[in-house]
Amino acid sequence: MNLKQLEAFVKVAETKNFSEAARQLYLTQPTVSAHVASLEKELDTSLLCRNTKKVELTDAGRELCVYAEEMLGIERKIREHFGLRGKEKRVLRIAASTIPSQYLLPRIMARYQEKYPGEQLRVMETDSAGAVEQIISRRADLGFTGTQLERKGCVYLPFYQDELVVIAPGNEKFRSRQGMEITSWIGKEPVILREPGSGTRREARRLLGQIGVDMDALNIVASMENQETIKRSVRNGMGISILSRLAAEDEISAGRLLAFPLGSRGGKRSINVVYEKNGSLTREAEKFIATVKEMFIDNVYK
Repeated sequence: MNLKQLEAFVKVAETKNFSEAARQLYLTQPTVSAHVASLEKELDTSLLCRNTKKVELTDAGRELCVYAEEMLGIERKIREHFGLRGKEKRVLRIAASTIPSQYLLPRIMARYQEKYPGEQLRVMETDSAGAVEQIISRRADLGFTGTQLERKGCVYLPFYQDELVVIAPGNEKFRSRQGMEITSWIGKEPVILREPGSGTRREARRLLGQIGVDMDALNIVASMENQETIKRSVRNGMGISILSRLAAEDEISAGRLLAFPLGSRGGKRSINVVYEKNGSLTREAEKFIATVKEMFIDNVYK
């Protein structure tokens, strides 16, 4: 095996798509496919599950990806040490769950580009569990999550305080419940939740538990990945949901949705920057974290 084969394999693992991996590596798709096939033949194992929609890593593929990232990282360090990279730009890879990706990262990236023009960023949107997995497997340099998972080897830096709220249609039925504790009626309504692995779902379970509501006892009628679909489903009367106020603020302000607090203390949760505990941060990652601290932490959860 060689580094070009490993680089192609890692890029397919990152993008979950041979065509996109080829585009980013400035190679043809047959070349990328040949590199991965050569690895599979040499190791005598299947590294990828291929279907019509996307590519997924097998267990063996996930194991190889960890080693491949380490080898490629060492190669980068050698090139940097001996000045072989020249003016080549390093791409800062960011894995982010939905809420920080859509509502916080655009502000942070704009500030980062102001301070460091010309730096290249790559954002991979996933759920919180996926973001942590990409940090652990070294397919991302930084992660942004809406919850803290019990995974060793990760450092979580809370930087923004978000609020989860129960959202409901803006009709008279629910307007009449404003001011009432949700514990008196939430068990009677159909509920739409984010998908398993979502930080919003994990935090919703925690916050409901604090007010004595067992999420598993609710009438859960659907789990959805896309929060826009959730909001439209709620507006159309399919059920209620629990979402970040950041995601629903426009609809709440316009009266299309109503927001109910999760208990008297509200549904507070932290949004976090995640990075590998024992890994060495790249200069770009350090600068990005410094930008986050400047914007939020130094201003006490602005």
